[in-house]
Amino acid sequence: MLSCSCIRSVLAGNAMLSNQIRLTNVSLVRLKKGKKRFEIACYKNKVLEWRSGIETDLDEVLQIPNVFLNVSKGQTAPSADLAKAFGKDKPLNDIVLEILNKGELQVGEKERAAQLDRVHNEVVSIVASKLVDPRTKRVYTTGMIEKALDMLSSQAHHQQGDHKKGTESGSGAGTPATGDDAEAKPRAKEHIWTGVVTTKSAKSQALEAMKALIAHQPIPVTRARMRLRITCTTNVLKQAVKAPAAVKGGDAEGEQKAPGTVKDKILSYVEQVENQDMVGSEWEVIGFVEPGAFKGLSDFVGNETKGQGRVEVLDMAVTHED
Repeated sequence: MLSCSCIRSVLAGNAMLSNQIRLTNVSLVRLKKGKKRFEIACYKNKVLEWRSGIETDLDEVLQIPNVFLNVSKGQTAPSADLAKAFGKDKPLNDIVLEILNKGELQVGEKERAAQLDRVHNEVVSIVASKLVDPRTKRVYTTGMIEKALDMLSSQAHHQQGDHKKGTESGSGAGTPATGDDAEAKPRAKEHIWTGVVTTKSAKSQALEAMKALIAHQPIPVTRARMRLRITCTTNVLKQAVKAPAAVKGGDAEGEQKAPGTVKDKILSYVEQVENQDMVGSEWEVIGFVEPGAFKGLSDFVGNETKGQGRVEVLDMAVTHED
């Protein structure tokens, strides 16, 4: 017959085993505050969904609705520690939300590698959809974009290594460039690409990657132009566009001229006109616009024509030239 102490040991061992099994599906979010480290236990993948707004139910995110000093040991945070770090009157739910929103997500090596791979693929896909070969106007494959980014990343790491060696040698390489007037010239911002990280969104990293590719041209690239159809009723076309307010005391009469008609303003956004025609009582133009100019054009047509004009996207990226 087992003694009471043996039974307690077996039960404790089973409980520990149960906790270990349960914790294999946990993601820890950790926040250091008031010289203490606080943790919450969440379901895998749910933290990122919560932060991106996909998941809004807190119960679907938290495995245990409590704050811990050490989740793996089951050590909950004492009320005194929470009050000292977060404030005496702060409810537990608000503390949990602060850790969830601001804390550092602890990810295992396999999960980190998988997440990095997902972000990498998304960045490459976005870049491939927005850049084209300026000679052929065709988009590149994701494989070509990936190779080009790898080239830039390798170059950046080599340059960083060379710069570090030069700094350590103390050869005075840090002297700023000077012009004829011996004044230091500010160094222009250089777009470099060192690779994908998991701490930034794929969209923002894709923008950085495109700037680096355009600046360094490891392969010939340019931003893809949007192909648009813009239509507007003829009675609106000749209306004058309101000029910007004059600057008081300014002697710039020539600069205060009206920027022209609605038609002139619309055409100023279009980089290349493919076709322009009158269809009944409507004027229609099909042309190419830089993606960065699309919002300004769309807002202008919407506001200035008061619903009598519209902008239609025909192609997000130019893949051929007529």
